[in-house]
Amino acid sequence: MNLRVRVVHHACAGQYHWYADIDDADDPQPDDPFWYVDRCLSQTEALETACAQLLSLAEDDSLTRVQEANLVHV
Repeated sequence: MNLRVRVVHHACAGQYHWYADIDDADDPQPDDPFWYVDRCLSQTEALETACAQLLSLAEDDSLTRVQEANLVHV
């Protein structure tokens, strides 16, 4: 699988912050990533957090998308 990190600067309720996610590079719809973080204060923070998570995901044998994980209630 070819994973990619995407970092975006956006506004929510008039406040700008950084968002990052990890998804399959071949997935044409970026609506259900394997992981995401929001409200980072800087691009560096978002990128460093995503890269650390990417290393963690690389060690995992199976990946679960965010929406799949949210369907499991324990």
